[in-house]
Amino acid sequence: MHSQEADSGAAERPPILEHVAGNLRRLRRAAGFSQEALAEASGVSRRMLVNIERGDANVSLAVLDRIAAALNVLFVDLVRDADLPDRSRIQALAWAGTSPESRGTLLAGAPATHAAELWIWSLGAGDRYVSEPDGDGWHDMIYVIEGRLTVHLADGARVIEAGDFHSFASNQPYIYENTGTTRVRFLRNVIY
Repeated sequence: MHSQEADSGAAERPPILEHVAGNLRRLRRAAGFSQEALAEASGVSRRMLVNIERGDANVSLAVLDRIAAALNVLFVDLVRDADLPDRSRIQALAWAGTSPESRGTLLAGAPATHAAELWIWSLGAGDRYVSEPDGDGWHDMIYVIEGRLTVHLADGARVIEAGDFHSFASNQPYIYENTGTTRVRFLRNVIY
């Protein structure tokens, strides 16, 4: 859940909200909800729902969580660009504080059935981690903090620079490799 409220003092409207209006309308209709029924199920006023669907509301992340739960969809499905092929690369500013250094960016999403694990990894120069395939439904989400990480997958290698990320289904053999001359550090979120 996303309990952090949007800061009303923020100077810019988060870009993540640009897709909410169309997604909410589409998902509400697909679920067979009227605006009134969704208001009752989510605890969000009908007036607020009307404003969100018109794109006129600067809504908090907590309100979006309640709407997504009532629609029985994932938060990322409510906020992502519906033209993207999947949830693996959303990369949208979701929250901005009053300081330009205060930001929350949704990078990617993946469905989880049982659990999620957050890891911090480092690989020395020339080192690698080789993995057998995980089970169906498993995903890895990688964010490189320092250095350059090469991820080898069945369809080729991906080079991920510091400050960038990659998400993939891990039910395939994969390798994390540091081909550089300095240490690489990355966050690894394992979802299953």
